Amino acid sequence: MSDKESSEAQSPKREQPEGAVEDSAVATQPSETKADSQEEDANSKARQRQERFKALQARAKKKSAAERNLKETAAETQRLATDPSLVSSLSRKHAFASHNLLKADTEASGEDFERKRAWDWTVDESEKWDKRMDKKQRHRDDVAFQDYTQDARKVYKRQLREMQPNLEGYEREKMAAIEKAAANGDLEIVETNDGEMIAVDKNGSFYSTADSVGFTENKPDRAAVDKLVSDLRKAEEVRLKKRKDRRGDDDADVTYINEKNKQFNQKLSRFYNKYTTEIRDSFERGTMI
Repeated sequence: MSDKESSEAQSPKREQPEGAVEDSAVATQPSETKADSQEEDANSKARQRQERFKALQARAKKKSAAERNLKETAAETQRLATDPSLVSSLSRKHAFASHNLLKADTEASGEDFERKRAWDWTVDESEKWDKRMDKKQRHRDDVAFQDYTQDARKVYKRQLREMQPNLEGYEREKMAAIEKAAANGDLEIVETNDGEMIAVDKNGSFYSTADSVGFTENKPDRAAVDKLVSDLRKAEEVRLKKRKDRRGDDDADVTYINEKNKQFNQKLSRFYNKYTTEIRDSFERGTMI
């Protein structure tokens, strides 16, 4: 061992000064700062993963909504493209074909078709159907013009079907009139043996007769007047429409020489106008080659 090493081993160990201890404490702070930064990095990564997950969820919802909207749009397009008249026509044809097939099979087996078909209906349904068919046939027979009396009768029956009486208002006005007449002494309320209350007209002025003119004092409400005006206007429009249909379109071009030729031209127009429209328009523009 050298002299230098032996001297160092024999010399007593010196104590570190107070400032050196503080320097060592400061030296441990970077390790704590490093741990805090790692924790912040872990938190930020967790937030990023959560944000990405939320973004994926929003994208999935948006995709599902877009697919649902696409399906609904396709269904709406198909529904609009389907002609209702064509669907009803196919339904009628299917029912007619089913009826004929059932009739053929029944007749081939030697059974009565009408009797077999009647098994599906009750007696009440059959009677209601017969009444409906009879009423429909009478209505068909009654469509043609016979005379003005029958025409007025049909108008009157149609107005009766469309009329909607106000029964509550009628009962209210009736009770008010009875109470007023009873207060004036024109009516006497009598109770019968059965407990029924009846009104007895003393001087014969309450109930209307052929000579009564009390209805002239009645003043209808605004709704009744408006309904009457609308009915009159509707009747006038129907009359003008029928008159125009009989006379024809006055603004149309005259392409006939008599009534028979007019009917023939109208028949041609119904069948061939859709094919000759472009040609006639070209003639009118003067661009026909």
